[in-house]
Amino acid sequence: MARPNWVPAGTDLDKPNAARVYDYYLGGSHNFEVDRQMARKAIELWPDLPKIMRANRAFLRRATQFAAEEGISRFLDIGSGIPTFGAVHEVAREYQPDARVVYVDMDPVAVAHSRLILADDPRCRIVDADLRNTDDLLARPEVEELLAPGEPVAVILNAVMHFVTDADHPDRILTKLREALPSGSMLILSHASLEGRPDQAGSHQSLYRSTPTPLTMRSREQITAFFEGYELVEPGVVYLPEWHPDDEASVGPHPERMTGMAGVGRLS
Repeated sequence: MARPNWVPAGTDLDKPNAARVYDYYLGGSHNFEVDRQMARKAIELWPDLPKIMRANRAFLRRATQFAAEEGISRFLDIGSGIPTFGAVHEVAREYQPDARVVYVDMDPVAVAHSRLILADDPRCRIVDADLRNTDDLLARPEVEELLAPGEPVAVILNAVMHFVTDADHPDRILTKLREALPSGSMLILSHASLEGRPDQAGSHQSLYRSTPTPLTMRSREQITAFFEGYELVEPGVVYLPEWHPDDEASVGPHPERMTGMAGVGRLS
C-alpha cells in the first residue's frame, strides 16, 4: 500500500497493529486496511467487540473523571494509542483546567499522530516508549517532570496489560510503576478477561497472535492481583459497565458480555 506522508519511515504497514485496530473499533480514521481486515475478522468471530471497546473507552472517561474530581491533575497514560474520542486531557480538564498529561505509546504511527494532534498543547507530552522497559520509561524527561513535584499522579493502563505476556513479568512492571508514584496517586486499569465469555476467549487470542502484540486474557483474580499495594476503590474489580456507571440502565442485564474487567486503586 502507499505510505501516507504522516507515517514514520520504517513503519510496517503489512501487519495489523492493536492500537490502530482499537481506533477502528471506536469509529476512528487512524487505521489502515490491514487493521480493518483484522478487525472485521475479529467481529465475525465476536460480534460484540465494537460494543466492548466502546465500553472500555467509557470506563476510561468515568475513571479519569473520578480521579480529576478527587483532585488529581497529573496523568500518565501508558499505551494511550491516539488521543481522540474523549482523550484523557479533554475529560480531566472539565474538572482540572490545568491538567497535565503524558501520553506514552510504542506504536510509531500512534506517536506521530499524537504529536500532530497535540502540537499546540503545552500541558501535554508524547513519549515513544515500551511499558515493558519500565526503567527507560520512568527515566524519560517528560515522565520525570510529571512525577518531580511529588503531587499525586493517575497512571492509566487502559486495555494495556493484556498485551504484556507472563514472560514479560507484569508484576515487576507494576511494582516499579507503583514505587515511582507519590502518595495519593491512583492506578486506573482495564483488562481483557477470560471470564464472562470463555467460549470466545480462545479464538480471539489466536487472532491476535498474528500481530506484534499477542493477547493474554486473564481471570478476575489475576487482574485484581495487579492492584497489589493499592486500596481498591469500590466496587473493586468488576465488568466494564459496572464501574461507577452513569446510571443503572447503562449497565444492562448482562454486563459480563463486555468481558473486560476494570478497577481503580489508590496509593496511601
